[in-house]
Amino acid sequence: MSAILVGAVESSRIALEVMARVPQCDLKAVVTLAPHLAHRHSDAVDMAAAARALDVPVIAVENVNARDALVRIAEVQADHIFVIGWSQICGPEFRALAPGGVIGYHPAALPRLRGRGVIPWTIVNREPITAGSLFWIDDGVDTGPILDQHYFHLSPREDAASLYRKHVRALEIMLHRSLPLIAAGTAPRIPQDESCATFCARRTDADGEIDWAAPSSDVLRLIRAATRPYPGAFTANGTGRIRIWAAEPTRGGDGGHLAAPGQIVARGNNGFTVRCGDGGLVEVTEWSNESGKMPALHSRLHGEPCGTTQ
Repeated sequence: MSAILVGAVESSRIALEVMARVPQCDLKAVVTLAPHLAHRHSDAVDMAAAARALDVPVIAVENVNARDALVRIAEVQADHIFVIGWSQICGPEFRALAPGGVIGYHPAALPRLRGRGVIPWTIVNREPITAGSLFWIDDGVDTGPILDQHYFHLSPREDAASLYRKHVRALEIMLHRSLPLIAAGTAPRIPQDESCATFCARRTDADGEIDWAAPSSDVLRLIRAATRPYPGAFTANGTGRIRIWAAEPTRGGDGGHLAAPGQIVARGNNGFTVRCGDGGLVEVTEWSNESGKMPALHSRLHGEPCGTTQ
């Protein structure tokens, strides 16, 4: 089986390593973003360097559906195209370049959570179990037949980084068992059950803004969902925006602290504690801002990037 891999992130790199090792797979090229476009992915990796280290030719593109990209991909003449870690919709002309089909990876238990921003949404939506899905890409968005799925549980303290690692592992497991089936022409094509479909809207940096009036459990969940490799949850005080990368629930959130939601009630050597809308306390354990200065005790955090402390 000859194949092309399209991708630009850590999961793409793992797919590259597996596809280069599996004897039934002849990886003929890697298609990735031109270096000046790496900023499109918060978890971007240098796929060109990884491919060249394995003697796999590299095709750098801006859009896989553009005419020049289609011509260069067509010249490779591969049976299958794998799209793993790529944010562009695969148009009909692109899909027609792979006579055996185009295969994608989605970090959810399709048909649940189709769409964008899936790893953060998985945490925000309190999904107790999820899966990685390999599927045959069709003219819909994450709607094609299922090739393979690998299920796993989410920890109550799951964050974006740990969930990302679980998906990378799921992808590795599925590729090892699916590539021989694809090469043999026996890979499954299981239709998705449309009655079970749910959809994720695109998430932006603004979706990481913390509402301190919310219950402390919701604040903690948002911080876990938005942490690295994503831009991070954020709040602000009078000196500007503060990124919060990690936080813990703190005992004492029983109404004993008479403070407004978002008000800092304690400071330590490396972090600070904030009261939430339900009286619960959140201890911020990892944070960053431009000044590097911790916000003052009793100051109030809020949503305006450069507002006045209340």
